Amino acid sequence: MRDLVRVKTLISENIEVLLNRQIKMEAFSSSVYLSMASWCNRNGYDYSADYFFKQAEEERQHQLKFFKYVLDMGGNAVSPDANGIKQEFIGFREVFEEALEQEINVTQSIKNIYASCLKEQDFVTMEFLNWFLKEQREEEYKARRALELFDVIGEEGIGRWQIDKHVKDIKYDAEA
Repeated sequence: MRDLVRVKTLISENIEVLLNRQIKMEAFSSSVYLSMASWCNRNGYDYSADYFFKQAEEERQHQLKFFKYVLDMGGNAVSPDANGIKQEFIGFREVFEEALEQEINVTQSIKNIYASCLKEQDFVTMEFLNWFLKEQREEEYKARRALELFDVIGEEGIGRWQIDKHVKDIKYDAEA
């Protein structure tokens, strides 16, 4: 019966495995951003806490998009555990460095899925992934701009407060 069900799915077992890994990665990212929001909140960086709460919700939505896609394609979407979430950070800058690293890792993972889809000629999943590739361009841009605030403003004196204040103003213009 399993073979008959597999024939009725629109994605290969390999792509299903990769998409389920991505579901787990998105869940992990959401949890990481919640941890960052908590750290920022505890340390008085209210605007940055709000920024990371929004990022956490976006990652949760991405997780659900992948999850529903796997189901829509006839596959088995796996609800992931998110373990090993870092709760403490050395400093304010480290939070943003790790956020950028997280986004780069997500982008690379999606690119790897895309490459596998190309190899398998899974054009439907490639089309689905296009939205995420555009989204990652925005996510990496915002993370880089946030990190650049540390270099432009500096952390001395009221620098961290200024950085926190400006994080909410970071916007991405896809047309630019």
